[in-house]
Amino acid sequence: QRNGETLFCPPIGHEQERGDYQCSWQPAQMTNAQLQQAQTMARTVTDNLGGAGLFGVEFFLCGNEVIFSELSPRPHDTGLVTLASQDLSEFALHARAILDLPIPQIIQRGPAASSVILVSGDSNNIQFGNLEQAIAEPNTYLRLFGKPEVAGRRRMGVALATAESVDKAREIANNCAKAVTVELL
Repeated sequence: QRNGETLFCPPIGHEQERGDYQCSWQPAQMTNAQLQQAQTMARTVTDNLGGAGLFGVEFFLCGNEVIFSELSPRPHDTGLVTLASQDLSEFALHARAILDLPIPQIIQRGPAASSVILVSGDSNNIQFGNLEQAIAEPNTYLRLFGKPEVAGRRRMGVALATAESVDKAREIANNCAKAVTVELL
């Protein structure tokens, strides 16, 4: 939202496990009717909240019905896919909106997906390996978050991929994430 105007990116789909983001993809498949319902609800919510910045508005699709789930008034893990899928990532869009800078038409780079790099254990000395092999497939990218420690389960990075279809991008991103090795010292 910028200057009271709500703008929309193509929809992002995602999967969660135990309440945590696991993967996301863009564009998510929705009917025109579902997309219109979602955008109408999102605009109603963001218009009433006010402010500026990126709002991640989540919905459940149940048949033809669109059900509001939650709102994140900031960039969110599920939006990390935009680092690969479009010319302006969720972070660039957020910065432009809060700084009242122009937001041009967003250019889609094609189907893309993200897959989380999840680490389990307890350590303040984490080493990642097999990175060269993880990104050997064309159009794959890694973003390691640089978090200094893990205690339990923690998202420590994300694998990104673009491909000719969402299904292929998801497969490539998942393979990339799985190829990364993590050693807790």
